[in-house]
Amino acid sequence: MKKDNNNKNAKNSWIQYAIFAAIAITLYATGLHTEVIGFAQRGLLATGLMNPDVKDITEVRHSENTSEAGDSTTATEADFSLKLMDRDGKVTSLADLKGKVIFMNFWATWCPPCIAEMPSIDKLHEEMGDEVAFVILSLDQNFELAKAFDKRKGYNLPIYAPASNLPPMYQSSAIPTTYVIDAAGNLALTHKGMADYSNSEFKDFLRSLK
Repeated sequence: MKKDNNNKNAKNSWIQYAIFAAIAITLYATGLHTEVIGFAQRGLLATGLMNPDVKDITEVRHSENTSEAGDSTTATEADFSLKLMDRDGKVTSLADLKGKVIFMNFWATWCPPCIAEMPSIDKLHEEMGDEVAFVILSLDQNFELAKAFDKRKGYNLPIYAPASNLPPMYQSSAIPTTYVIDAAGNLALTHKGMADYSNSEFKDFLRSLK
């Protein structure tokens, strides 16, 4: 009797393993594993631990702006030479956005942390799209994947593909990476890794860069 129970338990275990394996294979085959992992990582975003410390950045910038004449400044001028291709195939330049606050996010459809933070970027774009220029730069080899993802999710974000080599300033070893450029043309923020960009503190930070 005990042997029969052991055989039954072993059989049930193998069935469970087979089901899990089938689900995993299906997710990988369809590419949905990225979204499943990304969804799981949103719990970490909710803690706020991954967010950039914009309070410290704001204090440093304020200190620089109020420093006495002749004092050195650590402001770094942004590189506007990057060429961009929009979803319709039109090529523009980052230089066309000079004078505006720019939120530039490097992402890819195969990157779970990118997928995890995308809803917060979409929410930020909905609320501040009239105040801030958004450049959501896909690093997918096939730009059609990024366009299909954006459409499927109903985001309607201003997504682009690089139409030139990335300037050294924007060559990051990790994605997602987000760059924020102030209205004066200086690089105000570089954040590697995912974050929740829809919080009020980050919105206030963007408004302070005008």
